[in-house]
Amino acid sequence: MRSSVAAATLHGVPLGETRPGRSFSLSRCLQEHPMTDGLPETMHCVEIAGKGGPDTLRLVSRPCPRPGEGQVLIRVAAAGVNRPDVLQREGRYPPPPGASDLPGLEVAGTIVALGPDTGSLALGETVCALLSGGGYAEYAVAEAGLCLPVPPGLTLVQAAALPETLFTVWHNVFERGRLQAGETLLIHGGSSGIGTTAIQMARHFGARVFVTAGSAEKCRACEALGAERAVNYREEVYEEVLRPLTDGRGVDVILDMVGRDYVGRDVGLMAEDGRRVSIAFLNGSKVSFDMMRVMLKRLVLTGSTLRNRPVAVKAHIAAALRDRVWPELAQGRLAPPVHAVFGLDEAPEAHRMMEASTHIGKIVLAVQKTDASEPAGI
Repeated sequence: MRSSVAAATLHGVPLGETRPGRSFSLSRCLQEHPMTDGLPETMHCVEIAGKGGPDTLRLVSRPCPRPGEGQVLIRVAAAGVNRPDVLQREGRYPPPPGASDLPGLEVAGTIVALGPDTGSLALGETVCALLSGGGYAEYAVAEAGLCLPVPPGLTLVQAAALPETLFTVWHNVFERGRLQAGETLLIHGGSSGIGTTAIQMARHFGARVFVTAGSAEKCRACEALGAERAVNYREEVYEEVLRPLTDGRGVDVILDMVGRDYVGRDVGLMAEDGRRVSIAFLNGSKVSFDMMRVMLKRLVLTGSTLRNRPVAVKAHIAAALRDRVWPELAQGRLAPPVHAVFGLDEAPEAHRMMEASTHIGKIVLAVQKTDASEPAGI
């Protein structure tokens, strides 16, 4: 049975309805799963039963993992739901070799076991972590270098909404896109989890931000988060709207998750020496456009994925986030908009919401209701 609570807000933007559904408490887990070495032998998790729709997500019991060298075991309080989880379920984004076959690329919870060589991390520490898979579970193994402390004042649900979006935005907008203060950034898919995070981060670091989104409600939400102008792509031609706002020079950096005809259109809108970064292709990856404009304006077209990158590369991003972004989270100057929270056994419904694109911000699974709903940062 679901319960709901009054929606919180971030800069006037609703963070959404909390719908925890069934959650699993630690005491119940210990009753249902015998323990060895202080840890349960088995755990509840969500597996992908076969390539297909949301109903292929199935709540099952599996052996509880153990951490290896440089790894920690996290008792998961909450796990973020992301578009790559949907692609994996559809058979279009397989986990990299050695990664868990369970979906879930980000979690927040408590460290309950340490492998060798895990640095300063300690048992009982609350962290959020970027994973290569395995997040839809009561326990997940994470690389020590990809764990970050839960910022003060944030719940574990909010913390679970941080890693995938922050790692992605920092690497693609600020490292690959080299966005600087005073420049302009265009975000396609501005109301997504990635988009709402990118809006806040770019504005905080001094850039002007424009976005595209698919409804008036989503556009208002993006502007409330800091976008200077949000363009409803169903009603307006974004190039015609944005070119005058840049005095005709075009935009400096574009973050795109749409693809297809947007690539050629963006090339026409970009300023000289502009940078365009692709992180997804919701409308398709095959494109056709005149490359002469790329040469004449000295444009950079790039893109990336994170899941299959070496741990050392992702650890470098984690270190940059700790230095540059975590202080802003601690001061409340940045925060993840959480649209909806589902129970672990409601993962199919969470995926339906993701596929329908009705959300503004992040979708999260609450695995341990008590842990997830209370502020965790110290």
